[in-house]
Amino acid sequence: MKKIASFVLAGFIGGAASLGALKLYSDLNRHEQGIVADAAPVHQASYVNDGSAMMAADFTKASENTINCVVHIQTVSKGKAGMNPFQDFFFGSPFGQGRPQLGSGSGVIISEDGYIVTNNHVIEGADEIEVTLNDKRTYKAKVIGTDPSTDLALVQVQENKLPYISFANSDDVKVGQWVLAVGNPFNLNSTVTAGIVSAKSRKIDIIHKDLAIESFIQTDAAVNPGNSGGALVNTNGELVGINSAIASNTGSYTGYSFAIPSNLVKKIINDLAEYGKVQRAFIGVSIRDIDSKFAKDKGFNDLRGVYLDNVTQNGAASEAGLQKGDIIKKINERNTFTVSELQEQLALYRPGDKVNVTVNRNGKEEVLSVTLKNSNGNPELASSRSDVIKSFGAEFEELGNEMGNIKGLRVKSVSAGKFRGIGIKEGYIITKVNNEPVETLEMLENVIARSESSVYIEGIYPNGTRAYYAFGI
Repeated sequence: MKKIASFVLAGFIGGAASLGALKLYSDLNRHEQGIVADAAPVHQASYVNDGSAMMAADFTKASENTINCVVHIQTVSKGKAGMNPFQDFFFGSPFGQGRPQLGSGSGVIISEDGYIVTNNHVIEGADEIEVTLNDKRTYKAKVIGTDPSTDLALVQVQENKLPYISFANSDDVKVGQWVLAVGNPFNLNSTVTAGIVSAKSRKIDIIHKDLAIESFIQTDAAVNPGNSGGALVNTNGELVGINSAIASNTGSYTGYSFAIPSNLVKKIINDLAEYGKVQRAFIGVSIRDIDSKFAKDKGFNDLRGVYLDNVTQNGAASEAGLQKGDIIKKINERNTFTVSELQEQLALYRPGDKVNVTVNRNGKEEVLSVTLKNSNGNPELASSRSDVIKSFGAEFEELGNEMGNIKGLRVKSVSAGKFRGIGIKEGYIITKVNNEPVETLEMLENVIARSESSVYIEGIYPNGTRAYYAFGI
């Protein structure tokens, strides 16, 4: 029987952790500049026929433009006594403290002030993150935000005037064009490999998260464990994708690798930098790909497009006039012939954005204007991390060293808001939020930004009384 290759995340996990394989299931006008730099329009390098022989493409410029923008990331995940402070306080942990787990991967510098994009699976669960530049300088990094549904994360180091990469438009990437993968496979710094784009908009069912978005660029450039979060660039050294996964039976490269398109990367990290979370837009439909059997059953002559199985009542699509049975062909001017293409295009927008949706309805094309909504069914953006902190109704001050070994963030005053509602009083020292240490307002904002629905606060009052609080956000 023919062996089916598995897909594995391309990050190297060492120490007490292991690298697991995930099987493939066989179903097969942008926003503001933000913190990333766009590349100027350029012409791609290619093979040139001089009439007698084929001249090899020159990758030296692309390599030189990229290697100093790609970093090595090492993580330490300390053994946790438990994730629920209330359970730990009353019942203790049956497992005690575990052994630290070590991991490593790659990242790409996207701004001169130290913002770095990587894969979520590279830094997920890490207590410490260390970044090593190509010139061997090392820094501690802090997490700005993560998005498990696209496997992207944004971290930052405290440094200025760093080399950074420019973004290409991944919609313009062509099957067959040359690309380079730059990363740190097997902890080997600044390794460059070359290949071609084999396919676009690949869905490989490797992100097992709610609202997962998969529309990978497939390439045959060699990508190995440790390359996760590294750069996929064109022949001018401009970012076209973030390397994320490989097709393999062994955990190492055997022919194909997959990268998250740069346009999607750009939108996600701009959201994370500004809001601490992704502003995800919803159109309000149930969809499916059109295969030959389905097309025959429905009497379709054209298999290109995404079929609307259902339209959510009062959703964005319903209000714009889309109907069950419509076939979505385009979002604005971009073709959406598959579910993965449609999901990728919609993921580039925020709630409140208007898009033109081209549909085939009963053999005729129509263009409908749709105002996208958020998960709550309205066109509003989610609150920024600072807005959430304001809702607490409290002022904070850093503790410094005045309490000896106790590290935390003091509640200076309490007014109307969540803190007063749950009984937090002035003078309370927050030591942990969601089991993460908190010593500054920035650390509090970052933890809150990563909180999905609930917040657990652990701390101590000046008289030595320990107190625990919880609330929803």
